[in-house]
Amino acid sequence: MAELFGKMNEFQQKMQEAKEEAAAIEVHAEVGGGMVKVTANGNRQITRLKIERDVIDPDDSDMLEDLIIAGVNKALADAERASAEKMQEVARNMIPGGGLPGMDLSKFGL
Repeated sequence: MAELFGKMNEFQQKMQEAKEEAAAIEVHAEVGGGMVKVTANGNRQITRLKIERDVIDPDDSDMLEDLIIAGVNKALADAERASAEKMQEVARNMIPGGGLPGMDLSKFGL
């Protein structure tokens, strides 16, 4: 039983390390032919937003709003995917065969 708890503790430590590594991931998304560029991290937070001057038209704010929304959504989706891949990689490396028979680890992002 002590060995099982030791393995669970090790698993929790490695998962925490993986979360920290995933947080360090940066993804970049571009929309509108690169007119709007968005950077997000593995914690699904927007860290940068770049808007080219050519797309800023005071008479057409709807287009700019749409581009920003599209760019943010794309960056967040890419960050989610990259973070999940990192967590799966850690799980595969920790558990032979990438999982435990009969256990669904998807609730944990694995």
